[in-house]
Amino acid sequence: MRHYIALSVAISLFLVPWLAVNYPDKADLIVAEIRSIGSQLAAVVLHNPRTVAQLQEKYNSQNKSSQQNKIKVVIVPGHEPNFGGTEYGDIKERDLVVGIADNLARFLQESGKYEVVVTRSQAAWNPVFDAYFKNSEKAIVEWQKDYKAESVQQISMGLPLPPPKVYHNNAPPGVANRLYGITKWSNENAVDVAIHIHLNDYPGHGQRVAGKYSGFSIYTPEEQYFNSKSTRAVSESIFKRLQRYNPVSDLPGESDGIVPERELIAIGANNTADAASLLIEYGYIYEPQFVNPDARDLALKDLAYQTYLGLEDFFNPNGLKNLAITYDTLMLPYTWKETLSPNSKNIADIYALQTALSFERVYPPANRSKNDCPRTGRIGPCTEQAIKDFQKKNGLEITGIVGPQTLEVLNRIYSGRVM
Repeated sequence: MRHYIALSVAISLFLVPWLAVNYPDKADLIVAEIRSIGSQLAAVVLHNPRTVAQLQEKYNSQNKSSQQNKIKVVIVPGHEPNFGGTEYGDIKERDLVVGIADNLARFLQESGKYEVVVTRSQAAWNPVFDAYFKNSEKAIVEWQKDYKAESVQQISMGLPLPPPKVYHNNAPPGVANRLYGITKWSNENAVDVAIHIHLNDYPGHGQRVAGKYSGFSIYTPEEQYFNSKSTRAVSESIFKRLQRYNPVSDLPGESDGIVPERELIAIGANNTADAASLLIEYGYIYEPQFVNPDARDLALKDLAYQTYLGLEDFFNPNGLKNLAITYDTLMLPYTWKETLSPNSKNIADIYALQTALSFERVYPPANRSKNDCPRTGRIGPCTEQAIKDFQKKNGLEITGIVGPQTLEVLNRIYSGRVM
């Protein structure tokens, strides 16, 4: 699309002066056209989207002995410090997403290949962004107007606009301005990847009653946006990792897992973002792995780890061969010390068991989905059947509980096995 705009501008620059000489009675229209050309030209030069090739070349050109060419990543925990986001009982989305963000930042920083900025903590904005919002408020507003004007111009040129698949609440003006501000700051600081972290919800259920939908989804810019291809490529790599152990959203419109979206400010509404910009809804806030405080930390950390591995997959498809890891989840390897039954209370033991059974491809059981059977840290019908399937697979007595023999086989396989 950018090339079409540039071509249109070039033609107009030659055509308008000729019209002015030959049709002086149309002077007002010609002046309006010149102004339109100026706006288009300004919009064209404002864009500097990251391409897939540029991102991967930058990653692979890093010099381990210096700080040059690190991939710049902005991690944006959804909503504001102490404000906004969905809530379920005493659980607040705006707090949980910080846990994912901080873990993801740590994994990226420890790799030595990424320069990472997290926009806020639970209590406050990162001082860099707090100052930017205050000092650049008017500039952010004007910047939005420029990009919106370009977007309107593209629509007038016949740009197709498919209807959105999922309804989203509009952000209040102040919140919207800060979201645009994060994108503007990212453009000015040559950020390569921006990851917005959220938990989902759906209206129609009580504060103590779980809703009917579950699973994660990733929102990306629609294809008319300049950062759409790079975002899609990054998102596909992360999606494959998250899908390994987590259910994909079963909300109509999200069931493909990766959802193109036009109007989300976070990922570049009005074509504002240069970075590959994605928004991950890591699941629904009322899902048991988020509600149970003993399972929650395990779930949030593992989600962050799989996101990190997804980024590595994008930048270096052979990355796993170079990573000092044993599994594609933080829950394995694991050593179980006690037998397990539906009455067991050790959440970590059961969460690791469900992960191992998933690794064995017996969890969830046949004819059940990950949405039916998330990893919860509790033994229910899904886990009992998966244990039976594991026992059958390994020639053990089929009981549906992890007795001494099943425990011995699990530990033999999963206490230290390397991929």
